[in-house]
Order: sequence, then C-alpha cells, then structure tokens
Amino acid sequence: MNTQSNNFSILAWTQSDIENRVGFKACRHTGVNHFLAFIIGVFLAAAVYSLMAFVLRPMEPTKFIAETFLRPGNQITMIPATVFFCWGAAVLLIKSSKIRLQTRALNLQPVPDDPEFVLNESTAADVLKRINEAVDHPRHFILLNRMENALANLRNIGQIGDVASILRSQAENDENQVASSYTLLNGMVWAIPVLGFVGTVLGLSLAIGGFTQTLQAAGDVSQIRASLQGVTSGLSTAFETTLIALIYALILQLWITFQQRREMTLLDACNDYCHTHVVSRLRLLDSENKRSA
Repeated sequence: MNTQSNNFSILAWTQSDIENRVGFKACRHTGVNHFLAFIIGVFLAAAVYSLMAFVLRPMEPTKFIAETFLRPGNQITMIPATVFFCWGAAVLLIKSSKIRLQTRALNLQPVPDDPEFVLNESTAADVLKRINEAVDHPRHFILLNRMENALANLRNIGQIGDVASILRSQAENDENQVASSYTLLNGMVWAIPVLGFVGTVLGLSLAIGGFTQTLQAAGDVSQIRASLQGVTSGLSTAFETTLIALIYALILQLWITFQQRREMTLLDACNDYCHTHVVSRLRLLDSENKRSA
C-alpha cells in the first residue's frame, strides 16, 4: 500500500481497533465483544472492592462508604450489581475507543477535492482504489463501507440513481446496528436496580426476624437491646443496597445517553460526508465518453 498525498494517510483497522490489539475477535463498527468487556468488568469490580477494603475502610472519613460495600448482608446483591456496573462501564469505554477510530475515517479524502471532479462509472474505480489504499479493511469503517458498497454498484452496473438509494439503505442499517448494540447495556440498567430491591427485601426480612426476637425477649432489657441491633442492621442493609444500585443505574444511564449522542453525531457526519462528496458529485457519462471507455 502506498501513502497518497493531499492529507491522504494509511488508517490500519487491524492495529487501531482495541479488540484486535488484545487478541479478541473484533465486532463490526462500534459493536463490542461482550466477553472481553465482561473480563475487564470483573477486574474493575475487584479493583473497586480492593479500594474499599484496603484504602477507604482504614480511613475514618470514608469508613462508612467501605462498610456499605463490605457488610456481609449487603454483599449478596452488591457484588453482582458492582460487576454489572463495571461490565457496562467496560462496554462503554471500548465503544468510546471505537467511535474515535470511526471518526478518524472522516479525515480521509478518498474523493478528490478538485471542484471539477465528478463521480461516474469510470471515476468510481479510482475512488475505490484510493479507499483501499487508505485503509486495510474498508468494510470495518462505517463511512468507507457505505462508499465502497455504493461505488462498487456504480462501477459494475453504471446506475447513478442506485447510489443514493444504497447510501440511504446502508445508513438505516447502521442506525439499527447502533441501536441494537445498546441492548445489553439497557438490560444492565434494568437489572442493577432490581438487585438493589432484592437487597432491600432481604434486609427487611432480617429486620422482621429481628423484631420477632425482640418480642420474644420482652422480659430482658439486655436481650431487647441486642435484638434491636439486629433490627437496625437489617434496615441498614435494606436501604443501602437500593441507594447504591440506584446510583449505579443513574451513572450508567447518563453515560449511555452521552455515548448514544456521540454515535448519532458520527452517523450524521457520515451522512453529510456522503451527500457532499458522493451524491453531489454524481454525473452521467455522455455517449462519446462511454464509447471511448
């Protein structure tokens, strides 16, 4: 592959995609390998609990935060909720890297800037050649995949009217793919509060059991005091798990919203690029040019 002039540079998907770099199968465009994200999420969750146990718990100002995570009654639901949150965070971090990679394709110039340049079945071959010289795998880039599909059809069939139709169809497919890539994340946003509510039910069960012991020990003040400690512990578990789970879900939902906005901005930029540099450059070959070709 030779590097072109006019700000035309090689963009290697095999070297730039984060999943390829760590040896996992890369998903299409901004899709994420969920197994890789799960592994990263488990390590992040372990780091969170290590932070709580060895850094925050020994310090008095932050001890109560660490105890919220480390209290035995809370861990039944807090550990899976933390893993889900970290898993979702890993998916979004990988997505962010992939969005940056896809955005870099917008800086390429497969279509010459020359105002006199027009796209037809003859010049389409030159543009396709420039695309394949610019990147190693055009189909893995949203923008270049659209252009390659449309221009290949123009080169092979010569129907200019089909180009805009193919670009629109591919744009719809890309939007559907982006939407489907958030299915797992939306499931996590739903599951995390549910785990918090499960912790609430368990905590309330402990509290009710503690009240029963208190009533049975009504004749002994010391036993009543000991039983009430169990009651308050159960109530603490009930409300702490829900609070943390809701915070997890809120952070994840806001992050998802921000990330979706970035992806939609990328898709809009691809649409604008195709309209400006492809659709507006389309011209029919006159009969004399066709005969000479």
